[in-house]
Amino acid sequence: MGRRDYEDDPNAPAANSLVPAASAVVVDDAGRILLQRRRDNGMWALPGGVMHIGESLPDCAIRETREETGVDVEIISIVGTYTNPRHVFAYDDGEVRQEFSVCFVARPVAGQLAVSEESTDVRWFEPAEIDALPMVPSIRKRVNDWRDGNMPAAR
Repeated sequence: MGRRDYEDDPNAPAANSLVPAASAVVVDDAGRILLQRRRDNGMWALPGGVMHIGESLPDCAIRETREETGVDVEIISIVGTYTNPRHVFAYDDGEVRQEFSVCFVARPVAGQLAVSEESTDVRWFEPAEIDALPMVPSIRKRVNDWRDGNMPAAR
């Protein structure tokens, strides 16, 4: 299913859905960040997705990271909350979702890199390499918020 992001765009369609979601800035002991290349828009992104009934937001970030990258993680802190009503995601099926996401910092504890049906590539990147990657502004903001906050790379 295709997805188009609109942020501060006066021509964006009106939201018709609000869904809690979580993402993770996964940082290894070398300070590298785990990213996936999304199949739906071709952009590099943090692992993350929609929270299921019966799970917490941290559990959602852990599950989504495992599903999308093959890496098991442990949550160690929070980057921030992202609830911009002027940021919507329009899907091919007509859903237009208002952003509602919490981004966590996590460290890898097990697993190995693996693409999923949602990704075409999964890799570790040095933080400086990320600036040159194609990435939607909202994901870049989360990465920059992590970097600017001097969050711990790992325990």
